[in-house]
Amino acid sequence: MTKAERAAHVFERLRALYPETPIPLDHTDPYTLLIAVLLSAQCTDERVNKITPALFSLANTPEAMARVPVEAIREIIKPCGLSPRKSVAISELSKILVEKYKGRVPENMEALEELPGVGHKTASVVMSQAFGEPAFPVDTHIHRLAQRWKLTNGKNVVQTEKDLKRAFPRESWNKLHLQIIFYGREYCTARGCDGTVCPICRELFPDRKRGVKTKK
Repeated sequence: MTKAERAAHVFERLRALYPETPIPLDHTDPYTLLIAVLLSAQCTDERVNKITPALFSLANTPEAMARVPVEAIREIIKPCGLSPRKSVAISELSKILVEKYKGRVPENMEALEELPGVGHKTASVVMSQAFGEPAFPVDTHIHRLAQRWKLTNGKNVVQTEKDLKRAFPRESWNKLHLQIIFYGREYCTARGCDGTVCPICRELFPDRKRGVKTKK
């Protein structure tokens, strides 16, 4: 198969497997989604969803969060890991949203990336899932699957994002990145598949004998 043929196969298989793509992180608006995505760094979505109810019952708007002491935020989010850094980021970005954006999450990638604790992937998730703007957030898992499927050369997540955007229709990006995440969790995990085990890997490369050594 050519790369285009592999991309088309992946697209059709994922569309059949996951016609519905609910956002894994519980949220009620762009702000709570932003905070949930920030917390999900090096933490599972399942754990984030267990923590955010307590956090959002304390404060679920930038105005309210800006008044909460950092120590109180840190105590709630401690099970997520990286709590010292994340608690400061949540407090600081909430204050910035109040002071600079009248308490609203900006609908702009560059503005989002300027917020404390918000990197390109987090900003991409918010743009795609909160505002419906085409984006292709690439985490380590998507990066790994794209390498196994030979849709990227695997240099880094930045290159993988560019390659995936070229490989798939723009209008599919927001849904497709979630479909890849769902597929990876169910079939093509870090330990469960090395590029030779899961259905899509076998379909794309039926003659592949050795596992794929992915690049981070």
